[in-house]
Amino acid sequence: MFSLFKSKPVLKDLIPDHHIDIHSHLLPGIDDGAKTIEDTLRLTRALEGIGISEFITTPHIIQHVWDNTHEQILAKKAATAAALEENHITAPFRAAAEYLMDDQFVRLFQSGELLTLKDKYVLVEMSYINAPIQLYSILFDLQVAGYIPVLAHPERYLFYHNNFNEYTKLQRAGCLFQLNLLSVVGYYGAGITKIAEQLLQKGMYTYVGSDVHHDNHIAAFNQKVQLKDIIPLKEAIANNQFFKFGE
Repeated sequence: MFSLFKSKPVLKDLIPDHHIDIHSHLLPGIDDGAKTIEDTLRLTRALEGIGISEFITTPHIIQHVWDNTHEQILAKKAATAAALEENHITAPFRAAAEYLMDDQFVRLFQSGELLTLKDKYVLVEMSYINAPIQLYSILFDLQVAGYIPVLAHPERYLFYHNNFNEYTKLQRAGCLFQLNLLSVVGYYGAGITKIAEQLLQKGMYTYVGSDVHHDNHIAAFNQKVQLKDIIPLKEAIANNQFFKFGE
């Protein structure tokens, strides 16, 4: 009887020790995430405090907005890793990228190597306004080039909310789905939490990410999970062990 009133868990309490975060914006001054190395240090320590012990940070590459090159990202990563070590943060720290799927992205993967999460797993995103006109052509060509697309936060693309079958179509086209953890506490709004819950219940998420940009995101890990069933969430969180460094 009393189980009906069982309190919902706090998000940070669901993060296991030795968790690997595959989506964040911790490199300073390179996109809309950390602005300074002090921000990076504070955010990294906060994430360590909730159980994250390995980091794959993923700065945006968006043409005409965040025109980051692979060389710039890797140089910034090297400088950041040195600063972390100087400040006694020894957690493994790598850099990939979060690529907007556009014409520039196609040129990048057709002409050279992408910055991947691991092996050929590449984090991709869409505009929040609409899907690319050539979306399925891009996904096909990306996989022909040998890559596996991991779609960041599919629950946040509002243009799919009234056409849920599009999510199935994306997965049939080869996309793996990455849940933004803050979606399950209502950070982005109740509608996004609802879609996240539906995708979780259908077993459509493979991985999760913090997508941390700033202190407000960190604070939201102290909020309660707004899901009826947390088992699919726990399973998706556990899957991130696939990205453990050196394995």
